[in-house]
Amino acid sequence: MNRLLTSCVSTCAVERPLHTHCWRSPQSRQPAVLASWLLGVCSLVLLVLLPADVRAAEPATPARPTGRPATAPQDLFAEAINQFFAGKPAESARLFDSLIATQPDLAPSLWQRGLALYYAERYDDGRKQFELHRTVNPNDVENPAWHYLCVARAESPERAREKMLPVGRDARVPMREILALFKAEGTEDVVLAAASQGDGHQQRNQLCYAHLYLGLYAEANGDSDRARRHILLAADRYGMDHYMGRVAKLHAKLRSWELPENAKAHQPTEARDGY
Repeated sequence: MNRLLTSCVSTCAVERPLHTHCWRSPQSRQPAVLASWLLGVCSLVLLVLLPADVRAAEPATPARPTGRPATAPQDLFAEAINQFFAGKPAESARLFDSLIATQPDLAPSLWQRGLALYYAERYDDGRKQFELHRTVNPNDVENPAWHYLCVARAESPERAREKMLPVGRDARVPMREILALFKAEGTEDVVLAAASQGDGHQQRNQLCYAHLYLGLYAEANGDSDRARRHILLAADRYGMDHYMGRVAKLHAKLRSWELPENAKAHQPTEARDGY
C-alpha cells in the first residue's frame, strides 16, 4: 500500500505542479467513489496536490463510508482544511500532524499544512514544511514566499532574505515580480503594474494575488497599516473564492480587520477558479 501511494504521489508531483490544473469533477467526490480506503487515499493524493490558486470552495465533504476509521487520511485532511478556514489554524495544524503520523509519505505535498502552521505561529515547523515541499514542487514562487514569511516572523526579514529558497520558472503573473519584491530586488509599484495587465476575471485574479502577497510581505516587515490595506483589497475588492482568495479573507478575520463599508460595493459577483 505504501509503495502504491508513494508512486501515486510521485507521479502527480512530477506531472502536476501546484500551478497547473489538477481538478476533479464533483461526481468524483461522491461516496460511491470513496467506498474503499484505497480509493479514498488516492482521492486524498489528488486533493493534496490540487493547486493553491485553483482550489475553489469544495462541496460538503462526503459522509464517511461505514466501517472506515475516523482517522482515515482523507478525513483528517478534509477536517484540517475545514478547521483552517473556520479560523482555527492551531487545530488545523494538529490535524495535519496527525495526518502525517498516519501517512508519512504525504508530508512533502502538504503545502496546506505550511499555511496552517504559519497562522498557528509555529514558524519553524512552517519553514521546514516549505523546505520539504520544494522537493516535490520546485517551480512555485508561493513556496519560497511562505518560507520567507515563516523565517521573517521567527527571526528577521534580513535572515529570511538570506535563506530564500531557490525556485524555478513560474510563468504566472505577477509571480516573478512578487519574487523580486521578497528578495528586495523589486517594488510594490512594479508588482501592481504587472498584476494590472489584462482585464475582467484575469486581471481581478492577478490583483487578488498581488495584494495578498504585498500585504503578507508588509506585515512580515512590520508595516501593519500597509498590510491591512493590501489584505483587505485582496479579500474584498479583488476577492476570489479559490484557496488563496479564501486565505486573504481568513487573514483579515484572524487580524480582526473589518472591511470598510464603502469597499463592500466592490464585492465581486462572480468568483471562479484561479490560474
